[in-house]
Amino acid sequence: MTRLKLSLAILVVLSAFACKVGPNYQRPATTVPAEYRGLPPTPPPAGEQFGDMKWWTVFQDEALQKLIKTALQNNYDIRIAAARIVEAQANVGITKANLYPWLNGAGSITNERNQFTTPNAPTYGSLGIQLSYIVDFWGQFRRETEAAQAQLLGSEYAQNVVRTTLVSSVASNYFLLRSYDYQLTYAQDTIKADEEILKLNNIRFKGGEAAIMEVYQAEVLLQAAQAQEINLRGLIEQTENNISILLGENPGPVVRGLDVAAQPHLPEVPAGLPSALLERRPDVRVAEENLVSANANVGVAKAAFFPQFSLTGLFGAQSIALSTFTAGPGTFWAAGLAVAQPIYQGGRIRSQYKLAWAQRDEAELIYKKTVNQAFGDVSNSLTGYTQARQYRIKIEEQTNTYGAAAHLANVRFLGGYTSFLEVQYNEQQYFTSQLQLSAAWYSELANYVALYQALGGGWQQ
Repeated sequence: MTRLKLSLAILVVLSAFACKVGPNYQRPATTVPAEYRGLPPTPPPAGEQFGDMKWWTVFQDEALQKLIKTALQNNYDIRIAAARIVEAQANVGITKANLYPWLNGAGSITNERNQFTTPNAPTYGSLGIQLSYIVDFWGQFRRETEAAQAQLLGSEYAQNVVRTTLVSSVASNYFLLRSYDYQLTYAQDTIKADEEILKLNNIRFKGGEAAIMEVYQAEVLLQAAQAQEINLRGLIEQTENNISILLGENPGPVVRGLDVAAQPHLPEVPAGLPSALLERRPDVRVAEENLVSANANVGVAKAAFFPQFSLTGLFGAQSIALSTFTAGPGTFWAAGLAVAQPIYQGGRIRSQYKLAWAQRDEAELIYKKTVNQAFGDVSNSLTGYTQARQYRIKIEEQTNTYGAAAHLANVRFLGGYTSFLEVQYNEQQYFTSQLQLSAAWYSELANYVALYQALGGGWQQ
């Protein structure tokens, strides 16, 4: 008993002076710009920052909102990320268990008989409890737990990365689908109009009022619109399939809502302060938690240089009768304190320490690169959204001009003041401009989505 008390006293002393070797984490210094490049000349509106807005306030089309909700519930990448969080939680529990004593029980029944020497040998039974505990004197297990907890946080932030990407992907594909729908509707309307024009030109040709060239020109207009319709139907079906996969469903049709030109979106977005981006962007947080984990692993590797203190205890009983297990001369116990110091392992420990530092330095560089890339994403998206919006406005003006020119050319042609060649030229330009306008609307909305994602929006629930 005196030895046991001495061992416990030594354990208490060792625990009191325990420390954690290795560097404590500090967020690396990064260069944060005073403001984002690409901001419009007019000051952004005050109020809630764009990246802090909930996705359902940014994307107000009810059909799109239903698609995003379904995707967030059923998408396989989201579910995989959730499973990884459970894995990380279990890993924290496994690692944290090293901080506590281990208690094991054992029992046995033995009977050895020999018909010549001990034909009536008794049956021996034994029960025992063994306690083992490794003193975390150098903080190895605490650093391992610190690393595991950082990986858990990283898994949670990684799920937010998936969520942000998913919301943006569904929205972007939906806007692309509505752009194709717009183009298809216009192509179908154009086909009907071109069929009437072709019919009229055939009548005029047969009546001797027009040349065969005007019939050919009308056929070219009709054929171009028909070809565009065929192409658009394929693009629409493929985009619907892409959205269905994002929703975790088999390829199928997608419910529509507002037209592409009627989608609500802010003309100017409040981007906020660049310093807030480090806290809002989930991919930046993932990179930082990876750095925290790598930093803690340096301490784990450094602890391997120092001696390890372990305490063991054993209590048990051995008897040929169940009633005497807990009393009498059949009981036994043992206690011990052991110290293990690595002396020579061929350079393995030192190499592991160098590896841990190299991985920590790599993680810091990845973190700084991620921060740098985040600022670049926001600046590119701000520029892209501003320019796309201005481009769409000009294309809209151009389309209106071509529409007026095409209408005037038809009036002049029907009045006999010009040939059908003028009609053909203006109709082709108007048709092409309408397709460009639809693509410009999509480009504006796609940059709007990209800006929201770049600012770290979309993961808030």
